[in-house]
Amino acid sequence: MSDKLYSLIAGIMNIPIEQINDQSGPESIPSWTSFSGYVLLSELESEFNTKFSIDEVISVKTVADIKKHLRNHGITL
Repeated sequence: MSDKLYSLIAGIMNIPIEQINDQSGPESIPSWTSFSGYVLLSELESEFNTKFSIDEVISVKTVADIKKHLRNHGITL
């Protein structure tokens, strides 16, 4: 599942999947802008058939945060 998540992030951020780890985020990925973050959110909700709250969206700082929110929605990684 992490590979699926990393692949999704890599595609949206237009970077090699090898550059993504749990500590990756807007601070370490220059292409992770507010717009690409919105696209990522939309794709995550679609891919994993879930809906994030505004509080969850605002709290995301790293890929680990995304994983935590997915787990909180019952999605096994």
